[in-house]
Amino acid sequence: MYSAHPGRYDTMPYRRVGNSGLKLPALSLGLWHNFGSDRGLDTQREILRCAFDLGVTHFDLANNYGPPPGEAETAFGRIFAEDFAAYRDEVVISTKAGYLMWPGPYGEWGSRKYLLASLDQSLRRMRLDHVDIFYSHRYDPDTPLEETMGALHTAVQQGKALYAGISNYPAEQTRQAATILRELGTPLLIHQPRYSMLDRDPEDELLPALREVGAGAIAYSPLAQGLLTDRYLDGVPEGSRAAGTSPFLTADAVTDSLVSRLRSLNELARERGQSLAQLALAWVLRDDTVTSAVVGASSARQLRDSVETIARLEFSEAELLSIEAILAKD
Repeated sequence: MYSAHPGRYDTMPYRRVGNSGLKLPALSLGLWHNFGSDRGLDTQREILRCAFDLGVTHFDLANNYGPPPGEAETAFGRIFAEDFAAYRDEVVISTKAGYLMWPGPYGEWGSRKYLLASLDQSLRRMRLDHVDIFYSHRYDPDTPLEETMGALHTAVQQGKALYAGISNYPAEQTRQAATILRELGTPLLIHQPRYSMLDRDPEDELLPALREVGAGAIAYSPLAQGLLTDRYLDGVPEGSRAAGTSPFLTADAVTDSLVSRLRSLNELARERGQSLAQLALAWVLRDDTVTSAVVGASSARQLRDSVETIARLEFSEAELLSIEAILAKD
């Protein structure tokens, strides 16, 4: 039987989500790439146990995570029931709905029918009576925002979710969503955007919008699909995501200019006593609008390496200027 480490809260910093009372660990565990049927259950169990023992109390899922879609929630539900049921009130579990899950017109996007049916399916897969955060996974331009936000409000009113979130929404629709939810009495808790040193779009409009409405942000892909690690310092290695068939990262994205910037960032990381990945995670967390960064892990060892980021989250002004200069290079 699993017994959680007694010192699990000793070192991990917990940061408040926007204006809410909820706090999340600086690093959250995402169950996107490594919790499908192609990964052994024992490895998944080891990663989850390691995470909780290190103070990572937030597990981030979505209905379509796997592969195949739904498998991550199914695997998580089995492990959670066997290992973590006694700790349910110590963890934050989130899931999302928005991408294709079943055939026909009701199996994706942002209708009330899809969102609430998907949440019921997610709860069954995870063997839970509620999640802590339920997200609309993407903005649906063909469904009134009032309907999509109304579905999130209903999920909270029914007790199937404690908080409402959105992901991949543009800044203007984020403001509108926050207004609708506020009027319904279910404040927008959090937005989950893609954000990293190599993808800084949220800085222009989204992060200011979140500060305006009092919501927090949680960054996904903070390592840019693995580019911000030491794997690509010499180009595209065999067996890497960029060398495979991933639609999220292709070999032509690893240009000579990018490799040069990665090497410069890696040198700065070494001067700070960090790996490139740890530098990238700390950088994403430099703005307190970003409550947490979602990290994936293929092993407990990889997760421990990520969590070591918390030993050095601060940056000097000179370091931040150096990073800006490196990222601005052609």
